[in-house]
Amino acid sequence: MKIALTILFLGIVGFFIGKLIKHKSLYPFMPFKYDFRKRRNTFLKIMELMKKTQAKTIVETGTSREGLRGAKSNGAATIVFGKWAKENNAFVHSVDISEESVKNAQAEVDRQNLQEFIQIYHSDSLAFLEDFDQKIDVLYLDSYDYSSDPEVQKKSQQHHLEEFKRVEDQLHDQSIVLIDDCDLPNGGKGKLVIAYMQDRGWKILVESYQVLLVRDDFALDEAI
Repeated sequence: MKIALTILFLGIVGFFIGKLIKHKSLYPFMPFKYDFRKRRNTFLKIMELMKKTQAKTIVETGTSREGLRGAKSNGAATIVFGKWAKENNAFVHSVDISEESVKNAQAEVDRQNLQEFIQIYHSDSLAFLEDFDQKIDVLYLDSYDYSSDPEVQKKSQQHHLEEFKRVEDQLHDQSIVLIDDCDLPNGGKGKLVIAYMQDRGWKILVESYQVLLVRDDFALDEAI
């Protein structure tokens, strides 16, 4: 009986240790309970670069429709960037074509008291970016949903490429670009835009589920 209880106890302990190892929080920046899993390391890296470059204008396509509840599933980037903006005197512009996503994201912004640091726009991202006339320090591309359908994949990849082209002239030597959902079948959301950027002197600084790119000179500086 004692042996069976010991085995059960060790099994339970092992289960929770395994869960803890997989848990990737942004603590102390965010409460420990939020698990950012496959995006944690790239979020940490981009926030380090944002601090270094004193980023002020952050543009996101595809807002966080689940708020912080979606930290593990979709990254909750709107809130992550918004909290960083609050602590570093910056501002986030987040755009989404879905009225429901905008509504849910705005509710989370309000809950987190980030209204002064985030503005969420209900618009097609291409139309929004076409009219955006500010210099962009950080561009986060995560809009057109990806799927297992090859036609949807092509449309998503083309859409993200077109988003980048819309604001290419608004980017500068120390701009940072982060693209979500890249480690997916057929190259993920970033397949076309990453190739386009590399042809124009951008370098991949981090390549995982998300891909982080910077200008060539900035990449060399980071490598030193």
